Amino acid sequence: MQDLSKSISNMRKKYREIFLQTVDAIKQRVDEIKPENLDGDIFDTFDKGSDGENWQIAVLDMFENDISHEIVRKWNEILAYRENFSCKGCATCCNLACSEFSPEQLKEKAQNGDKFASQFTSIFIPYESKDEARKVYPQYIQLLEDNLEENVYFYHCPKLTDCKRCSDYENRPEICRVFPDNPLSILPESCGFYEWRLQVEPVALMLHSMVEIIDYYKQKIPVLEPRKASGQEGRS
Repeated sequence: MQDLSKSISNMRKKYREIFLQTVDAIKQRVDEIKPENLDGDIFDTFDKGSDGENWQIAVLDMFENDISHEIVRKWNEILAYRENFSCKGCATCCNLACSEFSPEQLKEKAQNGDKFASQFTSIFIPYESKDEARKVYPQYIQLLEDNLEENVYFYHCPKLTDCKRCSDYENRPEICRVFPDNPLSILPESCGFYEWRLQVEPVALMLHSMVEIIDYYKQKIPVLEPRKASGQEGRS
């Protein structure tokens, strides 16, 4: 429990540091394309067709066509690096899968065409109670209760044998084959991907902060048609 709590605390501290560094880095890129002698801030309202508005459009275009592509490329590199690691068979993910969605919500999402929910409900079944799940991994459940405001639901795979092996391994769904696909997940040290997570965590945190900061810029910059900068105006 102490190791898990320390892991979350360290990740939060790292994220705060990386977030502030990323704020400065993105601001620098925004300022680099600011027209000379232009007064005002990127979040100001400028006259239509002015240098200020054109700057805002150029910034939004940079986010969309440069930085966003960088984020996707780096994220794909992280996922590709995952292939250097493999499952050790600790079965924690099979015994204690968790979701912010209830069984009823997952079924509804599956009926509405959600691919993940469809796969999840096809294999995982809910524990009858949190206390039942707590018997499997009490430290982890306590950690979630202490650190998450929203409720979490716990599930398990009925195809897991007493020897912690999948009885239908060759036919396991994609969500099992690609787990973990989020390098910011809290994984036990027994997991074969634990070292992968530790190694890529700084880059993953940076990418996460970039997404948050760019979303903030997009919401605050008072320009509704950033596509003008890339010559796409008038296209359907």
